Formats: sequence, C-alpha cells, structure tokens
Amino acid sequence: MTYPPPSGGWNDPAWSGQQSSPPADPTLPISGQPVPTQPTAAEPHPAGDPYAGMKAPGQPGDPYAAAGYPPPAYPGYGYGYPPQQKTNGLAIAALVLSLVGVGSCITAPIGAILGHVAQKQIRQTGEGGEGMAKAAIIVGWILTGLLVLVILFYVAAIVFAITQSDNTSSSY
Repeated sequence: MTYPPPSGGWNDPAWSGQQSSPPADPTLPISGQPVPTQPTAAEPHPAGDPYAGMKAPGQPGDPYAAAGYPPPAYPGYGYGYPPQQKTNGLAIAALVLSLVGVGSCITAPIGAILGHVAQKQIRQTGEGGEGMAKAAIIVGWILTGLLVLVILFYVAAIVFAITQSDNTSSSY
C-alpha cells in the first residue's frame, strides 16, 4: 500500500520504500566533526594543571558568579510572618471545657458560655482565638442539647416504669 508523499517538498524514505543507510564512520556526527573519546591506556593524560582555567567563586572572571539580582519585593514566609497574635486564654479554656463535656456532661454548658465571653473579649481586644471560641460554643451547646435529651429520656422512662408498676400492683 502506498501513500502520497507528504506536503512540504521533502521526501521521507519510509514513504517511498527506500531505506536510508547509516553514515560510513560512526565517530563522525552529522556536522562532520569527530566525536571526542576517552583517552586509552596507551595515550597519556595531558600534562599541566587541570584547574588552571578555573577561578575561585566570587573572583573576577568567574563564569558562575552570582548575577546582581534585586532583592525580593516582599518578605518570604518564615518565622514570624505573618506576625503571630496572642491567643485569648478564655477561648482555649472554653474549648477544653466543651470537649471535656463529652465525658463529664456538666462542663459542656460552661464551655459554651465561656466561648461567648471569649468572643466578646476577642472583639474588644483584637486577640486571636476566634475560631476556638466559636468551636467551643458549637460543641458546648450541641453536647448540652444532647444532655438535656438524655435527661428527658431518663425522666420519661422512670415515669413510664412508675405508671406501669402502679397498674400491675392494683390489679391483684
């Protein structure tokens, strides 16, 4: 099967079925210059200092000398950037009490209330810790709501048990 020759005015040997032959001397690249090779044991290394043409870094004539780039236009991210804010201690305490409320149940509403107080202080002083205060409020009130539901469930179970025991004891 033959295809038409490609456009552009050049002929590809693969298209016409002809194979190109490799160059006669493999040490000659396409440009005609010999390829440098490693010296053999019969050829001694050239005499002289191999470091003669090199300059010390920073010396005049050093080809790898640093270019005179301007300093960056903005400071990099590192220690102290952006400036660290002082975190409100009440926000930390509120979050701890709210999270401890998972196990103790009584500290959750205290943590939620302290979270509200911490938010007010943060707005007035500009301290950090607003996220902690908000998390303390959310966790504290959710756990308080769950505690109220558990108490209501126990009260309903006790009332149901009392009414059932009264009904069964009066039938005898």
